[in-house]
Amino acid sequence: MTKRVLYIEDRPDNRGLVRRVLMAEGIEVIEAANADDGISLAIQHLPDLILMDISMPGKDGLTATQELRANPNLDHIPIIALTANVMKGDRERTLEAGCDGYIPKPIDVDRFPAEILNFIARGRVKHESQQSSSG
Repeated sequence: MTKRVLYIEDRPDNRGLVRRVLMAEGIEVIEAANADDGISLAIQHLPDLILMDISMPGKDGLTATQELRANPNLDHIPIIALTANVMKGDRERTLEAGCDGYIPKPIDVDRFPAEILNFIARGRVKHESQQSSSG
């Protein structure tokens, strides 16, 4: 069965690279240029995984992740931060917001498809900070 990934990213060049790399491995890619469109597409398509850029104009990826996590129909979908935010504490902030993983940009095109398939196979991961805030 074909895997479907939603990539929420404001930069067309980044979306194009990820689309080409994943489609070469038989993974379907749905693209959104902003957080609100991405949330709508997630509801409409129920992808196997969501790749989330963190730094976007308007609504950022952390806010979008929190909104996706608040929707019980989407809570089972892994959300992976795909971001150039690589300073100390950035990874932790993405996990606290509800992301299940973190991939720094620029991506390693040789490893990227396997990383994505691994995240899909693993599914959602509830981190301690998420468990304590939800229960």
